[in-house]
Amino acid sequence: MFPNIEAERARRNLTQQQLADTLNVSLKTLQNWLNGKTSIPSSYLIKLATMWNTSIDYLLNMEH
Repeated sequence: MFPNIEAERARRNLTQQQLADTLNVSLKTLQNWLNGKTSIPSSYLIKLATMWNTSIDYLLNMEH
């Protein structure tokens, strides 16, 4: 559902568990976000964008 988040995670050689730990959420929560089962809170999108020096639009695959 969020291929750019997955791509950035893989580019940094992080497992989903490592990313979940970094964000201080459970693995299941992260997986639910990535699979589109629940929405990603904006505070976490901001944290990811800042951490990875990218835009929220890119993370959400909304750049044209």
